[in-house]
Amino acid sequence: MASVLRFRKLCLTTLRSYEPSEITLKDNKPKVDKKQEKSQVIGNKKVRWGCVNSCCWFIGCVCTTWWLLLFVYHCVPVNLGGLNGPEPPGVRLKNEGLTALHPVVLIPGIVTGGLELWEGRPCSQGLFRKRVWGGSFAEALKRPLCWLEHLSLDNETGLDPPGIRVRPIPGLVGADYFAPGYFVWAVLIENLAHIGYEGKNMYMASYDWRLSFQNTEIRDQTLSRLKANIELMYATNGNKKVVVLPHSMGVNFFLHFLKWVEAPPPMGGGGGPGWCAKYIKSIMNIGPAFLGIPKAVSTMLSAEGREVAFIRAMDPGLLDSEILGLKTLEHVMRISRTWDSIISLFPKGGEPIWGDLDSAPEDEHRCDFETKSYFQSTSRENNNSRNKVTRPQIEIKERTKYGRIISFGKTASEQHSSKLHKLAPMELMQAISNATCGEVWTEYSKINRNNIQILADNKAYTAESAIDLLRFVAPKLMQRAEAHLSHGIATDLDDPKYAHYKYWSNPLETKLPDAPDMEIYSLYGVGIPTERAYVYKLSPADRCNSIPFRIDSSAEGGCLRRGVYYVDGDESVPVISAGYMCAKGWRGKTRFNPSGSPTYIREYQHKAPGLLEGRGLESGGHVDIMGNVALIEDVLRVAAGASGEEIGGDRIYSDILKMSERVKIEL
Repeated sequence: MASVLRFRKLCLTTLRSYEPSEITLKDNKPKVDKKQEKSQVIGNKKVRWGCVNSCCWFIGCVCTTWWLLLFVYHCVPVNLGGLNGPEPPGVRLKNEGLTALHPVVLIPGIVTGGLELWEGRPCSQGLFRKRVWGGSFAEALKRPLCWLEHLSLDNETGLDPPGIRVRPIPGLVGADYFAPGYFVWAVLIENLAHIGYEGKNMYMASYDWRLSFQNTEIRDQTLSRLKANIELMYATNGNKKVVVLPHSMGVNFFLHFLKWVEAPPPMGGGGGPGWCAKYIKSIMNIGPAFLGIPKAVSTMLSAEGREVAFIRAMDPGLLDSEILGLKTLEHVMRISRTWDSIISLFPKGGEPIWGDLDSAPEDEHRCDFETKSYFQSTSRENNNSRNKVTRPQIEIKERTKYGRIISFGKTASEQHSSKLHKLAPMELMQAISNATCGEVWTEYSKINRNNIQILADNKAYTAESAIDLLRFVAPKLMQRAEAHLSHGIATDLDDPKYAHYKYWSNPLETKLPDAPDMEIYSLYGVGIPTERAYVYKLSPADRCNSIPFRIDSSAEGGCLRRGVYYVDGDESVPVISAGYMCAKGWRGKTRFNPSGSPTYIREYQHKAPGLLEGRGLESGGHVDIMGNVALIEDVLRVAAGASGEEIGGDRIYSDILKMSERVKIEL
């Protein structure tokens, strides 16, 4: 009843606001005609429908629509015929007789896990054990600088700053929803519950996603807790092996765990060489960033991505307003450069994986969003006999040079490498100075402004030289992070140096465990334009400590939109990163997979949701895929005991097999 009364009041208020009013003119002219709504003469002044009027009208329409939808949501019976959604896959599979069998471990990715405050500065009074990341983010609006201070880590150690303790929220509530109404794991958890899963056989391995993976063990003993919980669930569920479900960066975190758990102490967990074979049935990697993402480079270079480029295109001065003094991107860069985890997402494998100045595995990618025939592989045995499906792609006339992850200027992103100005890494070091200035520390204060042009004069950077670039513009970050992480390709995996934990999260610098029956899946969406390379320009702002580079949002053409080049992927992770290891790097017995653990690729073709479908039941988006019905069904069947072959083997829509063949790495 309260909803009805509120809606009635809203309607009356809205109708009254549109009642015609009589305007008496000074020169005794007749009343203004209704047709002259956008231009009235009052006295000798002409009043026009201005920007403020338009904004108020738009906001009013949005609010009215919102209240109308809220009214319908609260007043329409939930069992009204025709409005019920499809039956959840968990309910359907339960009716088919599917029941819980193997314990399940969920591992969230970067930023999707909640963080709470245990100790803070005086400005954080009243926030003890309250969410400072995830939830409503109300504190970010009430006390933004205090909030940013508590999310930052120590720039020297990569651990807690003095007097601040922010910790991951344990349990399923830590990552079921990122914000009210925005699910991450919630839909999958609910469907697992339908077939019998609960707290005793389902565990959320929360961890502080800001830290390097080894530091999660040093500070919180996260890896030890994960090991203990897997062993406990194995013992209390009839010695059934565990199915592990890592998402996004959680995939890299669990790769690190696989090496840590079998390595001897004090560096490792002491489980021995047979631990993984004993305790793990399957690893179902969801939206895996196995080989990193180009977005991590742009985040560290200028705190930008396609979203920021879009805002700049709409309102070029908003993020750089001197009047507002927000320094938004500087603050984002300040805190993100204290998070070592972002470095774990840097592109791995260098030019063999991501391409050189003139070629890349995605060279034949088409990108005009027109429908094109693609093929589907339904199992490993019938890769040569495929069923045609359709998917949106982008059509271009010239081959895009995707290997140039960073280009200064559109011309530099297109011309032949012989025409590019090249600068040796040692020459770049001359751009570093000892100048300091500004209120928001970004490390750009260490670079002589007169030499910023030197960095741009190199014109184009590949995956390898982009890391060199970041070593010079963010030396403190890279020095700290590279002590924990590596991004190369191992030449000899038996070299003793690869026993160090810095290599454990890179699949190209470590071996999988000796577990020939442990299945490894790569589950990811395709059919969504995904960031692959960027066109940059120098920032016009010359204030001290400002970010000197920015994405050139005016650059357009072909696969280039607002300064960003796109390829196929799930909106965050390109196909080459998500699929290469299971398509080729680990397929069969290779030097990266010496025991021949079986690998499977399951791709999910993105289908945009309808108006009333929320985030969609067939989405291939990086996070939205967690609600994809087909993915949920695959997960439930494997958790209930099915093998990769029994759920259909490989299912491929993209060009991942062709791309993988273009990658020349000794296997």
